[in-house]
Amino acid sequence: MMSLFQILMLILDVVWFFIIAHVIMSWLINFQVLNLRQQFVAQVWYGLNRILEPMYAPVRRVLPQVNGIDLAPLAVLLGVYALRIILVNNIAAFY
Repeated sequence: MMSLFQILMLILDVVWFFIIAHVIMSWLINFQVLNLRQQFVAQVWYGLNRILEPMYAPVRRVLPQVNGIDLAPLAVLLGVYALRIILVNNIAAFY
């Protein structure tokens, strides 16, 4: 059962990395450091959007709209971190 715990933690780490990469990339695109007309940048951007949009969409429906600020990534990051805390505090259930 310890391997199940480690797999769940790995999945949460990968999701965390994807969200951070998506946020940083969105900033770089908005500040025109990255250009979506470059094929590699566009592929990475659209890939991250396709992976993360199913997690963001339900959160966006619940959160109020703030002028020009998307709070969905922050809410999902907090959710991922909360899941990590829950898993670590209940590690005894995996033995």
